[in-house]
Amino acid sequence: MKTILVTGGTGFLGKHLVEELKRQEPDSRLRLLCRRESVGDRNPQAEVVRGDITSPQDVSAAAQGVEEIYHLAGPVEREPRDPTRLYRTHIEGMRNICEAVRDHKVKKAVLVSSSGTVAVSREPVKRNEDSGYTNGITSRWPYYAGKIFAEKLVFRYAEQEQLPIVVVNPSLLLGPGDERGSSTKDTALFLDGQVMAVPRGGLSIVDVRDAAVGLILAMRLGRPGERYILAGPNWTFREWMEKTAQLAEVKAPKLHLPLWLSLWCARRMRSLLPLIGKSFELDDASIEMADLFWYCDSTKARRELGFKTRDPMETLRDTIKDIRKRKAER
Repeated sequence: MKTILVTGGTGFLGKHLVEELKRQEPDSRLRLLCRRESVGDRNPQAEVVRGDITSPQDVSAAAQGVEEIYHLAGPVEREPRDPTRLYRTHIEGMRNICEAVRDHKVKKAVLVSSSGTVAVSREPVKRNEDSGYTNGITSRWPYYAGKIFAEKLVFRYAEQEQLPIVVVNPSLLLGPGDERGSSTKDTALFLDGQVMAVPRGGLSIVDVRDAAVGLILAMRLGRPGERYILAGPNWTFREWMEKTAQLAEVKAPKLHLPLWLSLWCARRMRSLLPLIGKSFELDDASIEMADLFWYCDSTKARRELGFKTRDPMETLRDTIKDIRKRKAER
C-alpha cells in the first residue's frame, strides 16, 4: 500500500486535496503532518503525525516509508505580524521537505508555491513559468519574498541533487471551504461593502477544487525540476467586481482613485470607524497589490498535465454562498 504524506492538510487547498486523494487514491494510505487539530482526527482514512514543518526531525520522521509528498504547509499573510515566523515556515519548511525527499528516497514530491512569484506586472500582460522572478515588484511583501527564496532553494536541490520535485503555482484560490479566510478575504470584504473604489489592476483566479486536481496531475505527469502555473481567467478588478456584484445582488463601486488617495482614505477609515464601533479590515498591502496585474498563462499545465478549469461563474457563486453561510453561522 502506497503511503502519501500531505503537509498543510488543514488549509483551504489542503482540505480539498485530501478529499480528492481519498477519491482518486482509495487504496493509498494518507499521512498528514499537522501541528494542531487535523482533518485526519475525524478521518479514519488518514494517519495524523504531530509535528512542525520547521523541525527537520519532525519532517524526517513523517517522511519515513513515504512514496509521495504534497507540501502545502505555510501561512498566507499579506501583512504578517511576524515576518520572521513566516520566512521560517516557508523557507525552512521547503528545505526540510527537500532533505526528507533526498534522505528517504521519496519517489516524487509536489511543492506548492504561488503564481505571484513569477506572474505579476505593472502592466496588463500575462506571464508564464519562464517569465522570471518578480523581486523588483514583490520583494517588499514578506509572503512573496519568502516564496521566491523558497522556490530558488527547491530548484537548487532539484538541479544539484537530481531530486524528483515539481513546483506548482496556483493563482488566487476561490471556492468553498476557506474557513480561515486566507484566500477569499477580498471577496468577503467586497460583500461587506469595504471595497469602495475600483483598483487599477487585475487578478487571476482558480477554483480551489480544480487546483487540488491539478496537484495530483502534477504528481502523476509533472516533470521533475519544472514549475506549473494553475490558473483560470484573467480579469481586471472592475470585471471581477461586476461579476461578483451581479451574482451576490449587491452594488459594485464605480469610483476610481489613484493609489495614494486610496491608501490615505483607508488609513482614515481605520482610525475613524472604531469611534462608532465599526472596523475597516482592508489592509494597505491588499490595496497596493490591487494596483498591479497578476495575470497568468497556464498553457504549460493545460498542455503537459491536462489541467482543466470549470466555469468561473460557478466558482464565484460557490464562494459567495460559502462566505455568507459562514457569516450567518458566526
